[in-house]
Amino acid sequence: MKFSLYLLIILLPFTAFSQENAAFSIQFNKVQANEAILKVEKVYSVKISYPNKLIDNKIISLEDKKRTLQDVLDELSVVLNVSFKIINQRYIVINEAEHEANYQQLDEVIIKDYLTRGITKSVDASFTIKPKLLDILPGLIEADVLESIQELPGVISPDETASGLNVRGGTPDQNQIIWDGINIYHSGHLFGMISPFNPNITESIKFYNKGTNPRFGERISSVVDISTSNDIPYKRNSGFGFNGISGDVYFEAPLIKNKLSILVAYRRSYENLFETGTFKRMEQKVFQNSSILDNEYSEEKFHFNDYNLKLNYKLNANNKISASLIHIDNDLQHDYQNVTKNRFYQDYLDTENNGFSLNWRKNWSTKTKQITQLSYSDYGLNYSFITAENENQTSDFDKENYIKDFDFSTEISTLSNNNTSSFGYQTSFKNVSYAFAETTDLENVLDTNNSKINTHSLFANYSNRHLKSFNFDLGMRANYYKELNAFRLEPRLLLIQKLGNHLKLQASGEIKNQIIYQINESVFSDISKNNKLWRLSDGKESPIVNGKQITLGLLYHNNGWSFDFDSYFKKVKGISSLSSGVFNEEDQNYRIGNQHIYGLDFYAKKDFNKIKTWISYSINKTDNRFEGINNNQYFTASNEVNHAISTSIAYKTKRLQVALGWKWHTGMPYTITTTNPNTNNVEFVGVNTERLPSYHRLDLSSVYNFSFSEKSNTKGKIGFSIWNLYNQKNHLSRGMIENNGSNDSVVIEDYYSLHLTPNFLFRVSW
Repeated sequence: MKFSLYLLIILLPFTAFSQENAAFSIQFNKVQANEAILKVEKVYSVKISYPNKLIDNKIISLEDKKRTLQDVLDELSVVLNVSFKIINQRYIVINEAEHEANYQQLDEVIIKDYLTRGITKSVDASFTIKPKLLDILPGLIEADVLESIQELPGVISPDETASGLNVRGGTPDQNQIIWDGINIYHSGHLFGMISPFNPNITESIKFYNKGTNPRFGERISSVVDISTSNDIPYKRNSGFGFNGISGDVYFEAPLIKNKLSILVAYRRSYENLFETGTFKRMEQKVFQNSSILDNEYSEEKFHFNDYNLKLNYKLNANNKISASLIHIDNDLQHDYQNVTKNRFYQDYLDTENNGFSLNWRKNWSTKTKQITQLSYSDYGLNYSFITAENENQTSDFDKENYIKDFDFSTEISTLSNNNTSSFGYQTSFKNVSYAFAETTDLENVLDTNNSKINTHSLFANYSNRHLKSFNFDLGMRANYYKELNAFRLEPRLLLIQKLGNHLKLQASGEIKNQIIYQINESVFSDISKNNKLWRLSDGKESPIVNGKQITLGLLYHNNGWSFDFDSYFKKVKGISSLSSGVFNEEDQNYRIGNQHIYGLDFYAKKDFNKIKTWISYSINKTDNRFEGINNNQYFTASNEVNHAISTSIAYKTKRLQVALGWKWHTGMPYTITTTNPNTNNVEFVGVNTERLPSYHRLDLSSVYNFSFSEKSNTKGKIGFSIWNLYNQKNHLSRGMIENNGSNDSVVIEDYYSLHLTPNFLFRVSW
């Protein structure tokens, strides 16, 4: 399909719609609740369903002013003492409030519609993303959980994957990703290109990059807390859809009215049935420099799937129980042969993450609640590389990595005079193992490790929202690592100081520790060479990683303008050379070092009627130091993105949304190499002293929502996007991989970005 046809498809609907789904003037003067709801439906073009008993004989009064749909729902939820659940952009149901309205006061929003509708920044410095409310973002036609986070300032994925989140100079393994209380270790579908979380059942995403609540304490960089709904739906909600990569279906329904509900979702790639252009482009990027693309006598079978199951049970007005299950699976089998030598090779890779959680929410009173949670996560990576000659197996290389993670926590929160005090206990048990083994005539174990750590933690937090001039959060977390016989304290502080009606000062400080992280494997194994392995600290050769961060910035929000400026300094101790991507002739051994990170993030946004624009700019300086490397001097980290710019312009009507976004950042660091003419070996000059060319791309996306009929609750959505619109060939990285199967000590490989990649979406919900 020609590029001109792409643009024609996108621009055609512009002439058809002109009404903006934004803020409208609305008021109620002592009207019945059902009449008020009818007016809301008409003004905002939505459908609201409810049991009559929740609103019968209730009177509503609201002053006349402009409100967005979310503003109206927030105010009505307090007046009616109910909760509104948004199923999609057109359909809403009303549920019982269950005494949780009091706690909404603490979720004060500093900036609404951060980047776009559906993203807010709260007074606790966290970002909240509501996928069901989320407007379009450049290059995305669905609210991909991890891709959406990458649009926030200070978050970048230099390798163009969904899961490769570098948050303020941190590495992806320094981000704690949680799904319904379950720790997730899976890197993502299609080798990280797609988020492993189904956005169509995701209720909320809470993202912390500073001032982290002390209930979280396992990673030093950020927290991505993802949750599905804990409410009992009033009626059945279903949907299905497909894009250029996968198809999915979900179903949510009450099993016992106002008592028990079920949520089921399933998603799977369909590459084995039909290979789209979208999948081919992603496949070319993922498998570059591998035998999958380099060998004409090659055949691969690849698929991914994920499914979710959740039960919500309302024991009574003050007790709710939920159970959640998640399964994430990626399978690849690759067969190829060398015809001239009559050799046959087979790669098999299976990566899974299974998890289960049980959650109990107890309201002791209207001001005191308790949340108790039990969870289990089971991660496994199994890779096998088999060589055969003349139909006889000659070798077998195996790589394994397994994690078993048990977690229990309970937390009590009390609200008093708009302030909240919380106290909790958490215990976790982690068992992590990995092994490399090569079999020829005899089995040869190249490397193996099996470690266990039991952690006990106490945490407390005080949130003050009573003072007029400033708000603050003060917290502490204490960790005891039993097997390491180590004790660590983690103080947390967050301050928001009002400097005027629209200007605020923000400052924070925190200390966090991490006992599980990834290392770069040192064994050359073709398609699996980019997979990192999880391991636990042992307190000696691999110590507990310690991170300290302080931040200072300003926030401004008024009359459609938003500004967010934040500077930070991070100091990290205990990082390893294998986890930091260092590779030269000096670092064949496992070394421990330190890291200094300086940076600032700037964000500006302005809304112009139907047009929304924003721009962000980040500066980052990340330096590492290891004994015995680079003359013991600091050097540029392999993941440093020195300067990054992201900008977007979006157009929105009642049914149509179009977004255009441009990204630019400086190239990644790399080490200069030369070849010795006498030995033909690769030699290294310094560490990360050069940079690749700058990265830049333009993305376009459009979505159109429609109804099958005026009376039907069945809604539809079609979407179209183009990633890398002008087909820029970006040089992502230059890697040096140890090669055990050749006389050359290393193999130097260059990796490039996605080419122009179109994608499409079709979705139906009812």
